[in-house]
Amino acid sequence: MSAKDFITEPAFNAKFRQGKAQEIISEVLKTKLTNVTYHPDNTSTWTREIADDIKGKLKEMGLERYKFVVQVVIGEQRGEGVKMGCRCFWDPNTDSYATAEFSNVNAFPPPQ
Repeated sequence: MSAKDFITEPAFNAKFRQGKAQEIISEVLKTKLTNVTYHPDNTSTWTREIADDIKGKLKEMGLERYKFVVQVVIGEQRGEGVKMGCRCFWDPNTDSYATAEFSNVNAFPPPQ
């Protein structure tokens, strides 16, 4: 195998699709969090289950050259604002992200 044969980027048809990922995230959030009541003892279980479900569904997209990082935050609605940040090494040709929010009367999670 020569250097010319080594593939460093995914083919165009195998690139990450942000819109599809956002649909997946939104569907999982809606399924898991509709009609739930916030309780701090449940949040660690919910975040783990939601992150695992999102990651599993993203892997079903068949994007073999991608590693998925899923971050889920759940908090109680009390009228305060929340800001979050994240830093990553980034290649704009191959890396991307998708976000979605879900809010009910009691809880908000913004996964990334």
